[in-house]
Amino acid sequence: MSEPEETAGGTRRLPVLEKDTGPGAPGEAPGPRLDGEGGRARRFWSARRVPAGVVALLLLVVAGAFLYDVAAVRAGRTAPAWRRELARQLAARPLDDIWVLVGAGVAAALGLWLLVLAVTPGLRKLLPMRRTHPDVRAGLHRSAAATVLRDRAMEVSGVQSVRVRTRRSKARVRAVAHFRELDEVRADLDAVLDDAVRGLGLARPPAVSVRVTRPGRKG
Repeated sequence: MSEPEETAGGTRRLPVLEKDTGPGAPGEAPGPRLDGEGGRARRFWSARRVPAGVVALLLLVVAGAFLYDVAAVRAGRTAPAWRRELARQLAARPLDDIWVLVGAGVAAALGLWLLVLAVTPGLRKLLPMRRTHPDVRAGLHRSAAATVLRDRAMEVSGVQSVRVRTRRSKARVRAVAHFRELDEVRADLDAVLDDAVRGLGLARPPAVSVRVTRPGRKG
């Protein structure tokens, strides 16, 4: 803040508050840290309505059947044949029986599958993008990213066809060049695709692997 100065007319000029607009200015709170800015980009979580609906429906059917059977027996009716047969089988079969082991294995696999679904985000085909606003998240489908990379690769001189396969951390590009030297085409593809990947705005840009071959002989 500058000191007040005396003017020629006898009036005093008011002090001026000088604001430092550079980075790290004192008294200025740092902005929120967004995904992809020095940290790990969080993936989108899937709602998984289909697995949850199937499990809920199965539990409802099984619980309803057992509840109806218990209420019927309490009311004086005879237990149904399936319940008597199930009780007899469970009492007669040893624990090392093949069907008991198979049933236990299926139940354990189903439980493990449900646990994996519960602790993993899912939506593997949706790539998180860099956040420019703390309240907005965006994602790019892997097929859309592959289409952009393929279109940019087709602009390179000498490229006849391109096939792109995009994963979360790597993009495999297979190009066919019908003229020009393969090393020159590969160098141009590396430069063009690196620029294209940066232009996608992904929080974790995938590494690009380029392979250039000649077209196969006909006949």
